[in-house]
Amino acid sequence: MEATGTDEVEKIKSKFMSAWHNMKYSWVLKTKTYFSRSSPVFLLGKCYHFKTDESGELSTDGSNFDKINTEISGNVEEFRKDFISRIWLTYREEFPQIKGSALTTDCGWGCTLRTGQMLLAQGLMLHFLGRAWVWPDALDVDNSDSESWTAHTVKKLTASFEASLTAEREPKILSNHHQGTLKRNCDDNEMRNEVYHRKIISWFGDSPLAAFGLHQLIEYGKKSGKIAGDWYGPAVVAHILRKAVEEARDPELQGVTVYVAQDCTVYSSDVIDRQCSFTDSGKADTKAVIILVPVRLGGERTNTDYLEFVKGILSLEYCVGIIGGKPKQSYYFAGFQDDSLIYMDPHYCQSFVDVSIKDFPLESFHCPSPKKMSFKKMDPSCTIGFYCRTVQDFERASEEITKMLKSSSKEKYPVFTFVKGHSRDYDFASSPLREENDLFSEDEKKRLKRFSTEEFVLL
Repeated sequence: MEATGTDEVEKIKSKFMSAWHNMKYSWVLKTKTYFSRSSPVFLLGKCYHFKTDESGELSTDGSNFDKINTEISGNVEEFRKDFISRIWLTYREEFPQIKGSALTTDCGWGCTLRTGQMLLAQGLMLHFLGRAWVWPDALDVDNSDSESWTAHTVKKLTASFEASLTAEREPKILSNHHQGTLKRNCDDNEMRNEVYHRKIISWFGDSPLAAFGLHQLIEYGKKSGKIAGDWYGPAVVAHILRKAVEEARDPELQGVTVYVAQDCTVYSSDVIDRQCSFTDSGKADTKAVIILVPVRLGGERTNTDYLEFVKGILSLEYCVGIIGGKPKQSYYFAGFQDDSLIYMDPHYCQSFVDVSIKDFPLESFHCPSPKKMSFKKMDPSCTIGFYCRTVQDFERASEEITKMLKSSSKEKYPVFTFVKGHSRDYDFASSPLREENDLFSEDEKKRLKRFSTEEFVLL
């Protein structure tokens, strides 16, 4: 009886926490983001120009298209379509209870796991859809929906509290889904793309069976001493994502692997070994690789000398973003303009969506408006991600990034390095064979614990 009472208290607390975060962050979602007309905008390797003869700023919510010429408005529209097509993963509430806890929301503690999910989702989108793909319904995501979010939150808080007091279950609030969406004459390729679009999102669903859902990531995090409700840093999340991809059983995911750099060093032979394996029949099997590099861009604060390096990374076509943020908040960085970073914010708490049902609503998985933040506010701890489809892509990427690291580094040592050979060639102990239930080697556990103590606390 006592345990049941404790669970009820936790549920009420989580409802208030969700409502509080929505009140706190919904104004940010409503705030328009303005971009300079005179500077290019970069988004995950793509460049957009909003330049006109007039000086000033423009917003990307489409509210002032009538003030600029058709060519520029078209470019703004293309940028909006590209940005909205990226997968947005935020706090959720009322999902199935996390094993070993009473939690049914990650509100207040899961933001770095969410930004890690967004980075991995972008890697999978490159793998299955390509960088040129955009969601056909992207511009149908109405930014004005956010105008009612604060009022909606207050109503939900009131209803939740009343239901809790009367011991009644809160009525399920269904997401608005455009049932009457016009059917398009899609060719086979468009249909295939839409299938993969939905499949990728479903892999990140908030249920115990989803390969990269919160429930699974928390299970892998337990191996490094983390539990549901703990704060996770960018480096720890990188190792959790690697393990999640390794353990994924979906046949579609067997062609992708993840490599995490060791102590800011990418060992080329280790990466290629991950990409190239042999099947039981003896045939070579080549995998695409997502490379994750946990780094620190300064001491207590980010060193502004690294700005050009970060901008250079986000300009690369094979960049899948950065798991970072500012102190106490994690963001997914996907681009920049001038000295400001463009990001997606995971802090808004949305209702659980059952991705196992056919034609589940997609709108809440796409962010209607980009946000900007000064580079100076960025926390120094972050994880950088790259996607390479083939060994040749990896070799080309390593050469290009190495040149960038050398040219942008004013210090004696670059942010991270690519080294030929295996880690074991440099006196690193290779990971021992281990039982299935021991997902991290002792060496990995020590490294994860060190990262946990060095990184900032994320709320």
